[in-house]
Amino acid sequence: MNELFLKLFVKFQGLRSSEEGQDLVEYALLVCLVSLAAITGVKHVASAVIAVFTNVSSSLA
Repeated sequence: MNELFLKLFVKFQGLRSSEEGQDLVEYALLVCLVSLAAITGVKHVASAVIAVFTNVSSSLA
């Protein structure tokens, strides 16, 4: 039983020191940041467009 735990411990130590998946995580975080910025920007643009159309509509009425 101790041999199994020792093998698992050695396996997890190897995974912890490995940097193979680090780039994937960095790209995923970057995509999340860009998407949040785009969503925020679209919300502000949408409210500005609504204000312009409201002004035009009230001017025509």
